Parts: sequence; C-alpha cells; structure tokens
Amino acid sequence: MNPSTALAAVVVDSLVRLGLRHVVLCPGSRSAPLAYALAAAEAAGRLHLHVRIDERSAAFCALGLAKALPDGLAAVVTTSGTAVANLHPAVLEAHHARVPLLVLTADRPHEVRGSGANQTSDLQAALFGAAVRLAVDVPAAEERAGQAPGWRSALSRLVAAARGTRGGDPGPVHANLGFREPLTPDGDLRRPEDVEGTAGLTEVVPGAAPAAVPLEPGPRTVVVAGDGAGAAAGRLAAEAGWPLLAEPSSGARCGAAVGPYRLLLEEERLGRRIERVVVVGRPTLSRPVSRLLARADVEVVVVSPGGAWPDAGFRARRVLAGVAAPARTGDGGWLDAWAGAGRAAAAAVDSVLDGLAVEGVLTGPLVAREVAAAAHAGPGALVVAASNAVRDLDLAGAPGPAPVFASRGLAGIDGTVSTASGVALAAPAAAGGAPTRLLVGDLAFLHDVNGLLVGPGEVRPDLQVVLVNDDGGGIFELLEHADAVDRAVFERVFGTPHGADVAALCRGYGVAHRLVPDLAGLRAALAAPPAGTSVVEVRLDRARVRPVQQRIAAAVREAVA
Repeated sequence: MNPSTALAAVVVDSLVRLGLRHVVLCPGSRSAPLAYALAAAEAAGRLHLHVRIDERSAAFCALGLAKALPDGLAAVVTTSGTAVANLHPAVLEAHHARVPLLVLTADRPHEVRGSGANQTSDLQAALFGAAVRLAVDVPAAEERAGQAPGWRSALSRLVAAARGTRGGDPGPVHANLGFREPLTPDGDLRRPEDVEGTAGLTEVVPGAAPAAVPLEPGPRTVVVAGDGAGAAAGRLAAEAGWPLLAEPSSGARCGAAVGPYRLLLEEERLGRRIERVVVVGRPTLSRPVSRLLARADVEVVVVSPGGAWPDAGFRARRVLAGVAAPARTGDGGWLDAWAGAGRAAAAAVDSVLDGLAVEGVLTGPLVAREVAAAAHAGPGALVVAASNAVRDLDLAGAPGPAPVFASRGLAGIDGTVSTASGVALAAPAAAGGAPTRLLVGDLAFLHDVNGLLVGPGEVRPDLQVVLVNDDGGGIFELLEHADAVDRAVFERVFGTPHGADVAALCRGYGVAHRLVPDLAGLRAALAAPPAGTSVVEVRLDRARVRPVQQRIAAAVREAVA
C-alpha cells in the first residue's frame, strides 16, 4: 500500500475495532483515501456508510446517529478547507449536549500548510478549539515502518475521550489527518491488519462509578429533569416520593411526571412552597424553571457526574456525582398535591385544544399532542425542534415510552432535519415497524431543508416530518419583542414571514408531501405514514399563538385553583 492508503486503512480498521458502526461521508479529493477505506469496510459488512454532499447536514446527521445509537458513537468525514468549518455548529451542539461525535478531517501534509496551497488552512487542525474533548493532528504517512501503532494509540485515546470513559464527560473529538498523493489505493483494503497487525490499540476501562450521596429528608423537594437526565431522575423521584418535573428530552418523562408543570410553578400552594430542587440533566426549556432555580429561598442540588455542571441561576448549593433517595417521610400530601394538579392541568389543556379544534382552529400544542401520542403508540422515536415546537410538546404532550431527542445543548434551530435523519438511520423502521417522527417549525425546517437531500443510492431514513407552518418566527410572539416595537418593524425583523411553497420544495427533493386541514386529517396522516421520508404540513395562524397560550394558562389556573 502507498502511505496514504495505509493510513486510511488503519484509521478505519481501528475505529471499527473500537466500536464505530456508522459514518457519514462527504465527497472530496483530499479525503479520498478515507472514502475508499470506508467503502471497503462497508462492503465487508463491518460498518454502515452514509454519503451526503452537504457537510453541515452530514455533521448533524452524524450527531443524530450518535444520540440514538445504543453505543453512542458516530463519525463524520470531510475533506479540507471550508468543508471543515461547516461542521462547527454540530460540534458546538455536541460539546454542550455531551454527545460522542467523531470528526475526521483530511488535510494537506504539514509542509504545505500556511503556503497558500489550494483548500488549505493552517487553522484547520485546531479549528474547533475547546469545543472538542481531544484533538489530534496526524502527520501524513511516510514510506517507513513503525507508524501504525502510533495511529492506533491516538485513535484509542480519541474514542475514549469521545465516550468520556475516563473522565465521565463525553463529547466531540477531532482527528485531522494529513494525506500526500497518491490518494488512490494500490493495495488490498480488505486486510488493514496487514499494516503492522493491531499494535497500538488500547482497551480503556471505565473508572468506578461514584458513590451515591444520600439526601436528607425534610424539605419540600421537586426533581427537575433536564435534557439528558435519563431514567435515573425518574427513579430518584419515585423512590423519594418527590414530584418529577421532566422536560421532553430528559429521558425521564415517564407516567409519573407532572403534567404542564411550568404552569404550576407560580401556584401558591405548589411552586411557591418548594424548598429544595434536585437538578438532573440540563434544564433549559422554560423561564418558570429558570426563575425557580434562581430563587434565594430554594436549595438547589445539582447531580452531575462530569466535571462541569449547570447552574444558570448561580444558586447551586451542592454538586454531587450521584445521589440516593432518602427514606420516605410519610409526607405523601406533597406528591399528591402535585400529581392531582398535574392531572387537572393536563385535562384543562386538552379541553382548550379540543374546543379550538371543534371551531376549526389547529394550534401548535394540539399538533404536538397528537404527534406525541402517535410516537408513543409505536416503537419509533420522536425528535423535536427548538423554539415553539419543544415548548408545545412540553406543554401538551403526554409522557410515553418513545425516546425523545432534542438539540438542547445550544437549543439552536440549525440541523434539525438532518439530526432527525440520523436518529431514524440509527433505528430503522424495518426493525420496529414505525418511523421516526420529527416535530418542527417552519423556520427550523427551511434552515435545514437540505437535510431532505439523500442520493438515489443511499438508504433513505424512515422519517415523518410534521411541519407546523405559521409563516415565520412564532416563538417571538411569546417574547417581550412582540410588544416592544411597531408591528411592521416586528414583522420584518422578528416575525420574518417567508411565504415558502413547502410542497414545491418537497417535490424538488423527491419527498412525499401532505397538507392537512383539520384534526381528522392530521390523525389520519400520523396513523399511516408512508415508507421513507415524508412531510406532513399543518398551516397555522401565527396571530393566534399568544392568545392560545393565554387561554390555556387561564384554564389551568382555574382548574387547579
């Protein structure tokens, strides 16, 4: 093998041996050795290769794969230059959301960096800065023995850092790989172990789990489960007899979770009586929760196994790697009050939404409720976009067994369709009989419409996109900006109506499109999604966003008074 072929073969073989099974590849000349090695590994049945032409979309697709795969590891591969810069949004999201994303970028050899050579930047090797857990810059291979063990050792360290095996802080990592010409293979890529065996591969064993610190009984406590909290948050709440306030993507939103909790936090006999909050995961979704965590009269205990911890209100009293529930104190009235109020609030929300539907008015929370119900009825997953979509799901979506994914690391709208495609590719509908569903607003959809682009030779994800289209930035209708300026100014710089023809866009991408006019049509579309990728469009009146929320809040106050 020539040196570039040997380096690429060892990289791919080592990553497969370290557990990598899904790679998203973008085309490029400098990355050609990696492309050939990946194609050979897929032909040998060793991994799944997904090819995309848009690096930004590819990175978010890999992010979705990493979120949904059982072993939590996926990679994106690009060529040099601006291709690498397009990965940055997904890398930042992976950093803040603690997702193990492998970034493999091809580069020119060291001797031409900084020379002005085509598609070459001397910034590339350190482009992601502190956003990656580990970055390695591998020099171009040479015609000599003894290099492969060093490559394998570096990859072992990268995978361990991505998984957080040693430090408990998973996240993205970056391998920048130099390649000299020739870039085409001249050896048997099916036998990469011929390049100096497997020397250098390292088994990295996780450290012992931290001891759980028992919490004392006494204070009126709630468990706030933010993004990525996991089932442990639900178990803690159940064992202690504490109300569970769980965000949709927490992984803890089980049947015992309190209903529209954010509308209960201002209630005198509920939210105002909270004395202690146990925070698990990263809560970022609602201002009522943020205000709760910033209260001076509330003890905030943060559970965080990694080095950093969330503390947006700067009130954290203690940070613990693990906690144990205290013995129940017999104060069942505290939990019963929250549970009863949650049921009453959920019924009030449903009553308002159903009443509006009878009037012929579809709303964001109603669509979110129906999408959640459809997702929880089958084995598929649910992905939800930022802004109003995730808040509507938080308000009106009932708990259920379907895993829910959201990009809450930075809560951006970018890459949403591509992330959902990655989630769908990680759990194909053929295995479980149900597609992945994406609940998304129109701006997030248009921002990543290229996520619909899948080549004819590629596996098309089984993904049903439910698009809530209110022709602009509906989230701003609920923020202070809607009342701060003249309406014409608001519409131009915040509302940003676009008038996009979604059906025409879908035709251009070869994706099935269905416009539903009413609740019956929505339920029919959700009950029988076509195979592959499809879009269900629900058009709403953005002017109704705030009045509907106000009507819901009033109904909940009356129901729990």
